[in-house]
Amino acid sequence: MRTQIKKAPQILELLKTKSIGMQHCKTTSSVCALKSMDAVQVPADGQGLASIPGPTNWPLFGSLIELLRKGGLKRQHETLIEYHKRFGKIFRMKLGSFESVHIGAPCLLEALYRKEGNYPQRLEIKPWKAYRDFRNEAYGLLILEGEDWQRVRSAFQQKLMKPTEVMKLDGKINEVLADFVDRIGKVNVNGHINDLYFELNKWSFETICLVLYDKRFGLLGQNVNEEAINFITAIKTMMNTFGTMMVTPVELHKSFNTKTWQDHTAAWDHIFRTAKVYIDKKLKRHQKDSSDDFLCEIYHHSRLSKKELYAATTELQIGGVETTANSFLWAIFNLSRNPRCQEELLREITATVPAGEAPNARHVKQMPFLKACLKESMRLSPSVPFTSRTLDKETVLGHYILPKGTVLMINSHALGSNEEYFDEGKQFKPERWLQEKSTINPFTHVPFGIGKRMCIGRRLAELQLQLALAWVIREYEILATDNDPVEAIHSGTLVPSRELPVAFIRR
Repeated sequence: MRTQIKKAPQILELLKTKSIGMQHCKTTSSVCALKSMDAVQVPADGQGLASIPGPTNWPLFGSLIELLRKGGLKRQHETLIEYHKRFGKIFRMKLGSFESVHIGAPCLLEALYRKEGNYPQRLEIKPWKAYRDFRNEAYGLLILEGEDWQRVRSAFQQKLMKPTEVMKLDGKINEVLADFVDRIGKVNVNGHINDLYFELNKWSFETICLVLYDKRFGLLGQNVNEEAINFITAIKTMMNTFGTMMVTPVELHKSFNTKTWQDHTAAWDHIFRTAKVYIDKKLKRHQKDSSDDFLCEIYHHSRLSKKELYAATTELQIGGVETTANSFLWAIFNLSRNPRCQEELLREITATVPAGEAPNARHVKQMPFLKACLKESMRLSPSVPFTSRTLDKETVLGHYILPKGTVLMINSHALGSNEEYFDEGKQFKPERWLQEKSTINPFTHVPFGIGKRMCIGRRLAELQLQLALAWVIREYEILATDNDPVEAIHSGTLVPSRELPVAFIRR
Protein backbone atom coordinates (compact mmCIF):
# COMPACT_ATOMS: atom_id res chain seq x y z
CA MET A 1 0.00 0.00 0.00
CA ARG A 2 2.86 2.43 0.87
CA THR A 3 4.44 1.75 -2.51
CA GLN A 4 1.14 2.57 -4.23
CA ILE A 5 0.82 5.83 -2.31
CA LYS A 6 4.39 6.82 -3.25
CA LYS A 7 3.61 6.13 -6.90
CA ALA A 8 0.40 8.21 -6.88
CA PRO A 9 2.07 11.57 -7.83
CA GLN A 10 3.92 9.84 -10.68
CA ILE A 11 0.64 8.41 -11.99
CA LEU A 12 -1.01 11.82 -11.85
CA GLU A 13 1.87 13.37 -13.74
CA LEU A 14 1.70 10.66 -16.37
CA LEU A 15 -2.01 11.28 -16.87
CA LYS A 16 -1.38 14.95 -17.62
CA THR A 17 0.80 14.13 -20.59
CA LYS A 18 -0.47 10.82 -21.83
CA SER A 19 -3.92 9.62 -22.87
CA ILE A 20 -5.32 6.64 -21.04
CA GLY A 21 -5.51 3.40 -22.98
CA MET A 22 -7.76 0.40 -22.70
CA GLN A 23 -7.01 -2.85 -21.01
CA HIS A 24 -5.46 -5.43 -23.30
CA CYS A 25 -8.49 -7.60 -23.61
CA LYS A 26 -11.14 -8.55 -26.09
CA THR A 27 -14.14 -6.20 -26.32
CA THR A 28 -17.69 -7.40 -26.62
CA SER A 29 -20.44 -6.21 -28.91
CA SER A 30 -23.15 -3.94 -27.54
CA VAL A 31 -25.69 -5.83 -29.63
CA CYS A 32 -27.82 -8.28 -27.65
CA ALA A 33 -26.69 -11.40 -29.47
CA LEU A 34 -26.99 -13.85 -26.58
CA LYS A 35 -29.39 -16.74 -26.72
CA SER A 36 -31.59 -17.31 -23.69
CA MET A 37 -29.55 -20.40 -22.75
CA ASP A 38 -26.37 -18.34 -22.63
CA ALA A 39 -27.81 -16.43 -19.72
CA VAL A 40 -28.75 -19.38 -17.53
CA GLN A 41 -26.13 -22.05 -18.19
CA VAL A 42 -22.44 -21.79 -17.43
CA PRO A 43 -20.68 -21.72 -20.81
CA ALA A 44 -17.85 -24.21 -21.32
CA ASP A 45 -15.47 -21.32 -22.00
CA GLY A 46 -16.86 -19.20 -19.17
CA GLN A 47 -14.45 -16.51 -18.03
CA GLY A 48 -14.09 -14.85 -14.66
CA LEU A 49 -14.36 -11.29 -13.43
CA ALA A 50 -10.81 -10.41 -14.46
CA SER A 51 -11.61 -11.18 -18.11
CA ILE A 52 -14.28 -8.51 -18.41
CA PRO A 53 -13.05 -5.51 -20.45
CA GLY A 54 -13.11 -1.98 -19.13
CA PRO A 55 -11.16 1.26 -18.66
CA THR A 56 -7.62 1.19 -17.31
CA ASN A 57 -7.42 0.17 -13.67
CA TRP A 58 -4.57 2.19 -12.13
CA PRO A 59 -3.14 1.24 -8.73
CA LEU A 60 -4.98 2.92 -5.86
CA PHE A 61 -7.14 5.13 -8.12
CA GLY A 62 -8.67 2.58 -10.48
CA SER A 63 -10.48 4.47 -13.26
CA LEU A 64 -11.30 7.45 -11.06
CA ILE A 65 -8.81 9.83 -12.65
CA GLU A 66 -9.99 8.99 -16.16
CA LEU A 67 -13.56 9.62 -15.03
CA LEU A 68 -12.52 12.97 -13.57
CA ARG A 69 -10.78 13.92 -16.81
CA LYS A 70 -14.00 13.22 -18.71
CA GLY A 71 -16.04 15.67 -16.64
CA GLY A 72 -16.11 14.06 -13.22
CA LEU A 73 -19.01 12.56 -11.34
CA LYS A 74 -21.38 15.15 -12.77
CA ARG A 75 -20.78 13.70 -16.25
CA GLN A 76 -20.45 10.07 -15.23
CA HIS A 77 -23.68 9.06 -17.02
CA GLU A 78 -22.17 10.27 -20.32
CA THR A 79 -18.90 8.49 -19.61
CA LEU A 80 -20.75 5.23 -18.96
CA ILE A 81 -22.49 5.51 -22.35
CA GLU A 82 -19.08 6.03 -23.96
CA TYR A 83 -17.66 3.01 -22.12
CA HIS A 84 -20.51 0.82 -23.37
CA LYS A 85 -19.68 1.90 -26.91
CA ARG A 86 -16.00 1.09 -26.36
CA PHE A 87 -16.25 -2.11 -24.35
CA GLY A 88 -19.67 -3.50 -25.23
CA LYS A 89 -22.70 -4.71 -23.33
CA ILE A 90 -20.74 -5.51 -20.16
CA PHE A 91 -17.66 -3.89 -18.68
CA ARG A 92 -15.83 -3.69 -15.38
CA MET A 93 -14.77 -0.51 -13.63
CA LYS A 94 -13.04 0.36 -10.38
CA LEU A 95 -13.27 3.78 -8.73
CA GLY A 96 -10.80 3.89 -5.88
CA SER A 97 -11.67 0.81 -3.84
CA PHE A 98 -15.19 0.50 -5.28
CA GLU A 99 -15.44 -2.11 -8.04
CA SER A 100 -18.53 -2.76 -10.15
CA VAL A 101 -19.66 -4.53 -13.30
CA HIS A 102 -21.84 -2.45 -15.65
CA ILE A 103 -24.50 -3.99 -17.84
CA GLY A 104 -26.26 -2.19 -20.67
CA ALA A 105 -28.10 -4.74 -22.80
CA PRO A 106 -31.68 -6.03 -22.39
CA CYS A 107 -30.68 -9.69 -22.69
CA LEU A 108 -28.36 -9.33 -19.68
CA LEU A 109 -31.08 -7.62 -17.64
CA GLU A 110 -33.51 -10.36 -18.54
CA ALA A 111 -30.94 -12.98 -17.53
CA LEU A 112 -30.41 -11.21 -14.22
CA TYR A 113 -34.16 -11.00 -13.66
CA ARG A 114 -34.71 -14.69 -14.40
CA LYS A 115 -31.91 -15.77 -12.07
CA GLU A 116 -33.03 -13.50 -9.25
CA GLY A 117 -33.27 -15.19 -5.87
CA ASN A 118 -35.91 -14.72 -3.19
CA TYR A 119 -34.04 -11.87 -1.54
CA PRO A 120 -32.14 -9.83 -4.16
CA GLN A 121 -29.63 -7.39 -2.70
CA ARG A 122 -28.96 -3.75 -3.45
CA LEU A 123 -25.75 -1.78 -3.09
CA GLU A 124 -25.15 -1.25 0.63
CA ILE A 125 -25.94 2.30 1.77
CA LYS A 126 -23.35 2.41 4.54
CA PRO A 127 -23.98 5.99 5.81
CA TRP A 128 -27.66 5.25 6.40
CA LYS A 129 -26.87 1.99 8.17
CA ALA A 130 -24.23 3.72 10.29
CA TYR A 131 -26.77 6.31 11.44
CA ARG A 132 -29.43 3.70 12.26
CA ASP A 133 -26.92 1.69 14.31
CA PHE A 134 -25.68 4.86 16.02
CA ARG A 135 -29.21 5.91 17.06
CA ASN A 136 -30.63 2.40 17.46
CA GLU A 137 -33.22 2.99 14.74
CA ALA A 138 -34.61 0.31 12.44
CA TYR A 139 -33.63 -0.25 8.81
CA GLY A 140 -36.07 0.57 6.00
CA LEU A 141 -36.64 -1.05 2.63
CA LEU A 142 -33.66 0.59 0.95
CA ILE A 143 -31.16 -0.97 3.36
CA LEU A 144 -32.86 -4.12 4.67
CA GLU A 145 -31.83 -7.50 3.26
CA GLY A 146 -33.05 -11.09 3.40
CA GLU A 147 -36.20 -12.23 5.19
CA ASP A 148 -36.59 -8.95 7.09
CA TRP A 149 -36.62 -7.05 3.80
CA GLN A 150 -39.27 -9.44 2.41
CA ARG A 151 -41.42 -9.07 5.53
CA VAL A 152 -41.41 -5.26 5.43
CA ARG A 153 -41.78 -5.20 1.65
CA SER A 154 -44.83 -7.47 1.88
CA ALA A 155 -46.44 -5.19 4.44
CA PHE A 156 -46.25 -2.19 2.08
CA GLN A 157 -46.66 -3.99 -1.22
CA GLN A 158 -50.42 -4.62 -1.08
CA LYS A 159 -51.15 -0.91 -0.65
CA LEU A 160 -48.43 0.55 -2.86
CA MET A 161 -48.07 -1.90 -5.75
CA LYS A 162 -51.73 -2.81 -6.29
CA PRO A 163 -53.20 -0.37 -8.88
CA THR A 164 -56.70 -0.43 -7.38
CA GLU A 165 -55.31 0.61 -3.99
CA VAL A 166 -53.11 3.38 -5.37
CA MET A 167 -56.04 4.78 -7.39
CA LYS A 168 -57.77 5.55 -4.08
CA LEU A 169 -55.09 8.15 -3.37
CA ASP A 170 -56.03 10.38 -6.32
CA GLY A 171 -58.14 12.63 -4.07
CA LYS A 172 -55.16 13.62 -1.94
CA ILE A 173 -52.94 13.99 -5.02
CA ASN A 174 -55.53 16.26 -6.63
CA GLU A 175 -55.95 18.37 -3.49
CA VAL A 176 -52.30 19.39 -3.78
CA LEU A 177 -52.43 19.72 -7.59
CA ALA A 178 -55.29 22.23 -7.38
CA ASP A 179 -53.06 24.46 -5.24
CA PHE A 180 -50.03 23.85 -7.46
CA VAL A 181 -51.81 24.81 -10.70
CA ASP A 182 -53.09 27.95 -8.95
CA ARG A 183 -49.57 28.73 -7.73
CA ILE A 184 -48.15 28.54 -11.28
CA GLY A 185 -50.46 31.40 -12.20
CA LYS A 186 -49.38 33.48 -9.20
CA VAL A 187 -45.58 33.05 -9.23
CA ASN A 188 -44.81 33.25 -12.96
CA VAL A 189 -43.48 36.47 -14.48
CA ASN A 190 -44.37 36.64 -18.16
CA GLY A 191 -44.80 32.88 -18.00
CA HIS A 192 -41.38 32.24 -16.46
CA ILE A 193 -41.10 30.61 -13.02
CA ASN A 194 -37.96 31.33 -11.06
CA ASP A 195 -36.39 28.07 -9.85
CA LEU A 196 -39.02 25.79 -11.35
CA TYR A 197 -37.27 22.72 -9.95
CA PHE A 198 -37.70 23.99 -6.39
CA GLU A 199 -41.39 24.64 -7.03
CA LEU A 200 -41.79 21.07 -8.31
CA ASN A 201 -39.97 19.72 -5.26
CA LYS A 202 -42.41 21.60 -3.04
CA TRP A 203 -45.34 20.10 -4.95
CA SER A 204 -43.91 16.58 -4.67
CA PHE A 205 -43.02 17.02 -1.00
CA GLU A 206 -46.46 18.39 -0.14
CA THR A 207 -48.13 15.47 -1.93
CA ILE A 208 -46.14 12.68 -0.29
CA CYS A 209 -46.58 14.26 3.16
CA LEU A 210 -50.35 14.42 2.69
CA VAL A 211 -50.44 10.79 1.56
CA LEU A 212 -48.17 9.52 4.34
CA TYR A 213 -48.93 11.80 7.29
CA ASP A 214 -52.31 13.41 6.44
CA LYS A 215 -50.42 16.66 6.92
CA ARG A 216 -50.30 19.74 4.70
CA PHE A 217 -47.11 21.73 5.29
CA GLY A 218 -48.30 24.79 3.37
CA LEU A 219 -45.39 24.77 0.91
CA LEU A 220 -47.59 26.01 -1.92
CA GLY A 221 -49.03 28.93 0.04
CA GLN A 222 -47.86 32.52 0.27
CA ASN A 223 -46.15 32.15 3.64
CA VAL A 224 -44.29 28.88 4.09
CA ASN A 225 -43.99 27.91 7.74
CA GLU A 226 -40.61 27.36 9.37
CA GLU A 227 -41.32 23.70 10.16
CA ALA A 228 -41.72 22.88 6.47
CA ILE A 229 -38.51 24.69 5.50
CA ASN A 230 -36.56 22.93 8.24
CA PHE A 231 -37.89 19.53 7.14
CA ILE A 232 -36.91 20.10 3.51
CA THR A 233 -33.52 21.50 4.53
CA ALA A 234 -32.84 18.41 6.66
CA ILE A 235 -33.59 16.09 3.73
CA LYS A 236 -31.33 18.07 1.37
CA THR A 237 -28.51 18.11 3.95
CA MET A 238 -28.81 14.36 4.50
CA MET A 239 -28.68 13.67 0.75
CA ASN A 240 -25.70 15.99 0.20
CA THR A 241 -23.65 14.44 3.01
CA PHE A 242 -24.41 10.78 2.40
CA GLY A 243 -22.87 10.94 -1.09
CA THR A 244 -19.50 11.94 0.37
CA MET A 245 -19.57 9.00 2.77
CA MET A 246 -20.42 6.55 -0.01
CA VAL A 247 -17.00 7.13 -1.62
CA THR A 248 -14.99 7.70 1.58
CA PRO A 249 -15.05 5.33 4.59
CA VAL A 250 -18.01 6.19 6.81
CA GLU A 251 -16.17 4.57 9.75
CA LEU A 252 -13.51 7.29 9.55
CA HIS A 253 -16.11 10.06 9.47
CA LYS A 254 -17.80 8.56 12.50
CA SER A 255 -14.54 7.91 14.40
CA PHE A 256 -13.21 11.44 13.84
CA ASN A 257 -16.66 13.01 14.19
CA THR A 258 -16.17 14.98 10.97
CA LYS A 259 -18.47 17.83 10.03
CA THR A 260 -19.92 15.60 7.32
CA TRP A 261 -20.88 12.99 9.92
CA GLN A 262 -22.23 15.64 12.31
CA ASP A 263 -24.39 17.23 9.61
CA HIS A 264 -25.59 13.85 8.35
CA THR A 265 -26.57 12.73 11.85
CA ALA A 266 -28.29 16.00 12.75
CA ALA A 267 -30.26 15.90 9.49
CA TRP A 268 -31.46 12.34 10.09
CA ASP A 269 -32.34 13.25 13.70
CA HIS A 270 -34.61 16.01 12.42
CA ILE A 271 -36.18 13.80 9.74
CA PHE A 272 -36.98 10.99 12.18
CA ARG A 273 -38.18 13.37 14.89
CA THR A 274 -40.65 15.07 12.54
CA ALA A 275 -41.86 11.83 10.94
CA LYS A 276 -42.44 10.18 14.31
CA VAL A 277 -44.64 13.05 15.49
CA TYR A 278 -47.00 12.79 12.53
CA ILE A 279 -47.03 9.00 12.29
CA ASP A 280 -47.88 8.76 16.00
CA LYS A 281 -50.70 11.27 15.53
CA LYS A 282 -52.09 9.19 12.66
CA LEU A 283 -51.91 5.93 14.59
CA LYS A 284 -53.68 7.50 17.55
CA ARG A 285 -56.36 9.10 15.36
CA HIS A 286 -57.09 5.82 13.53
CA GLN A 287 -56.68 3.53 16.54
CA LYS A 288 -60.18 2.05 16.26
CA ASP A 289 -60.68 2.14 12.49
CA SER A 290 -57.62 2.05 10.24
CA SER A 291 -59.45 1.05 7.06
CA ASP A 292 -59.55 4.58 5.63
CA ASP A 293 -55.83 5.23 5.97
CA PHE A 294 -53.29 3.12 4.11
CA LEU A 295 -50.33 3.75 6.46
CA CYS A 296 -52.35 2.86 9.56
CA GLU A 297 -53.81 -0.20 7.85
CA ILE A 298 -50.29 -1.36 6.97
CA TYR A 299 -49.23 -1.04 10.60
CA HIS A 300 -52.29 -2.67 12.16
CA HIS A 301 -52.42 -5.58 9.70
CA SER A 302 -48.73 -6.49 9.57
CA ARG A 303 -45.94 -7.69 11.82
CA LEU A 304 -44.10 -4.37 11.67
CA SER A 305 -42.75 -2.77 14.80
CA LYS A 306 -43.31 0.95 15.21
CA LYS A 307 -39.60 1.54 14.64
CA GLU A 308 -39.81 -0.33 11.34
CA LEU A 309 -42.82 1.75 10.32
CA TYR A 310 -40.87 4.94 11.09
CA ALA A 311 -37.85 3.80 9.07
CA ALA A 312 -39.75 2.48 6.06
CA THR A 313 -41.97 5.57 5.88
CA THR A 314 -39.13 8.09 6.02
CA GLU A 315 -37.23 6.19 3.31
CA LEU A 316 -40.36 6.06 1.15
CA GLN A 317 -40.74 9.80 1.49
CA ILE A 318 -37.09 10.59 0.79
CA GLY A 319 -36.92 8.19 -2.13
CA GLY A 320 -39.98 9.70 -3.79
CA VAL A 321 -39.81 13.46 -3.44
CA GLU A 322 -36.91 14.48 -5.66
CA THR A 323 -37.18 11.68 -8.22
CA THR A 324 -40.87 12.47 -8.87
CA ALA A 325 -40.22 16.21 -9.11
CA ASN A 326 -37.27 15.55 -11.41
CA SER A 327 -39.32 13.34 -13.75
CA PHE A 328 -41.99 16.04 -13.99
CA LEU A 329 -39.34 18.68 -14.72
CA TRP A 330 -37.98 16.71 -17.70
CA ALA A 331 -41.50 15.96 -18.97
CA ILE A 332 -42.24 19.70 -18.99
CA PHE A 333 -39.02 20.34 -20.89
CA ASN A 334 -39.55 17.58 -23.46
CA LEU A 335 -43.10 18.70 -24.19
CA SER A 336 -41.99 22.33 -24.53
CA ARG A 337 -39.61 21.25 -27.31
CA ASN A 338 -42.29 19.13 -29.00
CA PRO A 339 -45.43 21.26 -29.47
CA ARG A 340 -47.01 18.67 -31.80
CA CYS A 341 -46.99 16.13 -28.99
CA GLN A 342 -48.27 18.71 -26.54
CA GLU A 343 -51.24 19.48 -28.80
CA GLU A 344 -52.01 15.79 -29.21
CA LEU A 345 -51.87 15.36 -25.45
CA LEU A 346 -54.21 18.31 -24.90
CA ARG A 347 -56.72 16.80 -27.33
CA GLU A 348 -56.66 13.51 -25.43
CA ILE A 349 -57.13 15.24 -22.06
CA THR A 350 -60.04 17.44 -23.19
CA ALA A 351 -61.71 14.48 -24.90
CA THR A 352 -61.42 12.32 -21.77
CA VAL A 353 -62.02 14.72 -18.86
CA PRO A 354 -65.38 16.55 -18.94
CA ALA A 355 -65.23 20.33 -18.59
CA GLY A 356 -65.45 21.38 -14.95
CA GLU A 357 -64.16 18.06 -13.63
CA ALA A 358 -60.73 17.39 -12.18
CA PRO A 359 -58.67 14.67 -13.89
CA ASN A 360 -58.69 11.54 -11.74
CA ALA A 361 -57.29 8.01 -11.73
CA ARG A 362 -60.21 6.65 -13.79
CA HIS A 363 -59.58 9.25 -16.50
CA VAL A 364 -55.87 8.37 -16.61
CA LYS A 365 -56.71 4.77 -17.50
CA GLN A 366 -58.32 6.09 -20.69
CA MET A 367 -55.35 8.26 -21.74
CA PRO A 368 -52.72 6.09 -23.45
CA PHE A 369 -50.93 9.06 -25.08
CA LEU A 370 -50.47 10.69 -21.67
CA LYS A 371 -48.77 7.54 -20.38
CA ALA A 372 -46.69 7.29 -23.55
CA CYS A 373 -45.46 10.89 -23.16
CA LEU A 374 -44.22 10.19 -19.64
CA LYS A 375 -42.65 6.90 -20.65
CA GLU A 376 -40.81 8.55 -23.54
CA SER A 377 -39.64 11.42 -21.34
CA MET A 378 -38.24 8.94 -18.79
CA ARG A 379 -36.46 7.08 -21.59
CA LEU A 380 -34.77 10.22 -22.91
CA SER A 381 -34.24 11.93 -19.55
CA PRO A 382 -34.31 9.38 -16.73
CA SER A 383 -34.32 10.75 -13.22
CA VAL A 384 -31.95 8.01 -12.04
CA PRO A 385 -29.47 6.95 -14.77
CA PHE A 386 -28.41 3.71 -13.10
CA THR A 387 -29.46 1.35 -10.33
CA SER A 388 -27.56 -1.41 -8.56
CA ARG A 389 -27.66 -5.06 -7.54
CA THR A 390 -25.28 -7.06 -5.36
CA LEU A 391 -25.13 -10.70 -6.43
CA ASP A 392 -26.14 -13.02 -3.61
CA LYS A 393 -24.71 -16.07 -5.41
CA GLU A 394 -22.34 -16.95 -8.25
CA THR A 395 -24.09 -15.87 -11.45
CA VAL A 396 -23.45 -16.25 -15.16
CA LEU A 397 -24.07 -13.21 -17.35
CA GLY A 398 -23.17 -13.56 -21.00
CA HIS A 399 -19.93 -15.52 -21.08
CA TYR A 400 -18.73 -14.38 -17.67
CA ILE A 401 -18.95 -16.15 -14.34
CA LEU A 402 -19.46 -13.47 -11.68
CA PRO A 403 -18.74 -14.34 -8.04
CA LYS A 404 -21.09 -13.78 -5.14
CA GLY A 405 -20.83 -10.20 -3.85
CA THR A 406 -20.22 -8.65 -7.28
CA VAL A 407 -21.85 -5.21 -7.51
CA LEU A 408 -23.80 -4.80 -10.76
CA MET A 409 -24.72 -1.39 -12.12
CA ILE A 410 -27.77 -1.40 -14.41
CA ASN A 411 -27.23 1.49 -16.81
CA SER A 412 -30.81 2.41 -17.72
CA HIS A 413 -29.72 5.71 -19.29
CA ALA A 414 -27.33 3.91 -21.62
CA LEU A 415 -30.10 1.49 -22.59
CA GLY A 416 -32.63 4.22 -23.31
CA SER A 417 -30.24 6.26 -25.44
CA ASN A 418 -28.98 3.32 -27.51
CA GLU A 419 -30.22 3.59 -31.10
CA GLU A 420 -29.75 -0.15 -31.56
CA TYR A 421 -32.81 -0.57 -29.37
CA PHE A 422 -34.75 2.60 -30.27
CA ASP A 423 -35.19 3.92 -33.82
CA GLU A 424 -34.46 7.65 -33.93
CA GLY A 425 -33.52 7.31 -30.30
CA LYS A 426 -32.63 10.96 -29.81
CA GLN A 427 -36.13 12.04 -30.89
CA PHE A 428 -39.09 12.48 -28.52
CA LYS A 429 -41.62 10.07 -30.06
CA PRO A 430 -44.33 8.96 -27.60
CA GLU A 431 -46.11 7.06 -30.35
CA ARG A 432 -43.31 4.44 -30.32
CA TRP A 433 -44.95 3.05 -27.16
CA LEU A 434 -48.41 2.81 -28.78
CA GLN A 435 -47.62 0.61 -31.76
CA GLU A 436 -49.67 -2.60 -31.82
CA LYS A 437 -46.72 -4.71 -32.92
CA SER A 438 -44.01 -3.05 -30.88
CA THR A 439 -40.52 -4.45 -31.27
CA ILE A 440 -39.28 -2.70 -28.14
CA ASN A 441 -37.78 -5.15 -25.67
CA PRO A 442 -39.34 -4.43 -22.24
CA PHE A 443 -35.91 -4.74 -20.61
CA THR A 444 -34.66 -1.67 -22.50
CA HIS A 445 -36.83 0.60 -20.35
CA VAL A 446 -36.36 0.12 -16.59
CA PRO A 447 -36.66 3.57 -14.93
CA PHE A 448 -37.91 2.01 -11.68
CA GLY A 449 -35.51 -0.93 -11.63
CA ILE A 450 -36.36 -4.58 -12.22
CA GLY A 451 -37.57 -7.62 -10.35
CA LYS A 452 -38.48 -7.95 -6.70
CA ARG A 453 -36.49 -4.87 -5.66
CA MET A 454 -38.22 -2.62 -8.17
CA CYS A 455 -39.09 0.75 -6.63
CA ILE A 456 -42.03 0.11 -4.30
CA GLY A 457 -43.34 3.64 -4.86
CA ARG A 458 -43.57 3.18 -8.63
CA ARG A 459 -47.38 3.10 -8.89
CA LEU A 460 -47.78 6.13 -6.65
CA ALA A 461 -45.13 8.12 -8.54
CA GLU A 462 -46.70 7.23 -11.89
CA LEU A 463 -50.15 8.35 -10.76
CA GLN A 464 -48.73 11.61 -9.35
CA LEU A 465 -46.98 12.35 -12.65
CA GLN A 466 -49.91 11.36 -14.85
CA LEU A 467 -52.36 13.52 -12.93
CA ALA A 468 -49.91 16.43 -12.69
CA LEU A 469 -49.33 16.43 -16.45
CA ALA A 470 -53.09 16.23 -17.13
CA TRP A 471 -53.79 19.18 -14.80
CA VAL A 472 -50.97 21.40 -16.07
CA ILE A 473 -51.38 20.77 -19.81
CA ARG A 474 -55.12 21.42 -19.59
CA GLU A 475 -54.53 24.80 -17.93
CA TYR A 476 -51.28 25.98 -19.53
CA GLU A 477 -49.43 25.89 -22.81
CA ILE A 478 -45.76 25.20 -22.16
CA LEU A 479 -43.58 27.19 -24.54
CA ALA A 480 -39.85 26.82 -25.19
CA THR A 481 -38.29 30.26 -24.77
CA ASP A 482 -35.12 29.21 -26.60
CA ASN A 483 -33.91 26.18 -28.50
CA ASP A 484 -30.34 26.05 -27.23
CA PRO A 485 -29.20 22.68 -25.86
CA VAL A 486 -30.01 21.78 -22.25
CA GLU A 487 -27.54 19.23 -20.95
CA ALA A 488 -28.06 16.87 -18.03
CA ILE A 489 -25.64 16.73 -15.12
CA HIS A 490 -25.57 14.10 -12.40
CA SER A 491 -26.31 15.33 -8.90
CA GLY A 492 -27.88 12.29 -7.30
CA THR A 493 -30.50 12.60 -10.03
CA LEU A 494 -30.01 13.92 -13.57
CA VAL A 495 -30.75 17.64 -13.45
CA PRO A 496 -30.67 20.31 -16.19
CA SER A 497 -27.40 22.20 -16.58
CA ARG A 498 -29.30 25.50 -16.52
CA GLU A 499 -32.69 26.90 -15.62
CA LEU A 500 -35.20 25.40 -18.04
CA PRO A 501 -36.08 27.83 -20.87
CA VAL A 502 -39.85 27.34 -20.59
CA ALA A 503 -42.86 29.60 -20.09
CA PHE A 504 -46.35 28.74 -18.85
CA ILE A 505 -49.08 30.54 -20.80
CA ARG A 506 -52.63 30.29 -19.48
CA ARG A 507 -54.94 28.74 -22.08
